[in-house]
Amino acid sequence: MTGKTHITGGIAASLAFAQITHYDPVILLGAGVVGAILPDICHGGSKIGRTFPMLSKIINTLFGHRTFTHSLLFLILIGALLNAVSVNEAVTAGILVGMVSHYILDMATKNGIKLLFPLKITVRFPITTKTGSIAEYAVFAALSLLSVYFGYEAFSFYF
Repeated sequence: MTGKTHITGGIAASLAFAQITHYDPVILLGAGVVGAILPDICHGGSKIGRTFPMLSKIINTLFGHRTFTHSLLFLILIGALLNAVSVNEAVTAGILVGMVSHYILDMATKNGIKLLFPLKITVRFPITTKTGSIAEYAVFAALSLLSVYFGYEAFSFYF
């Protein structure tokens, strides 16, 4: 999936999560976007990979793309790290929700992800698509609509 689809997925997921929690939707939203792009730190051409090129190169050299940073192990480590440094609970939740949305979207691609890393098992959905395809644009459009819906619900108390 492309960066814009991951970002939109993170927005939709974090705003949906705001519906069932007491967390501030603004914090969840910002953290959800960060979490949605974080797993692609292993890819130098990604939005986050271009922001941190040296870190991206090191991670890619050590693990490759869609392996460690797309795994449950990485998700748990990030959660533990955020809890250890006493980050706001809403920030931690938003980042983790964004990461999960990223994993789900990448499982819908032909290459899938190594969700159970270090096991070399590829996890993907039975029906997949290519990155940048018309099907991805349809997913992007659906996530955009969900973002508007959940955003209206999450921020309705401001109006």
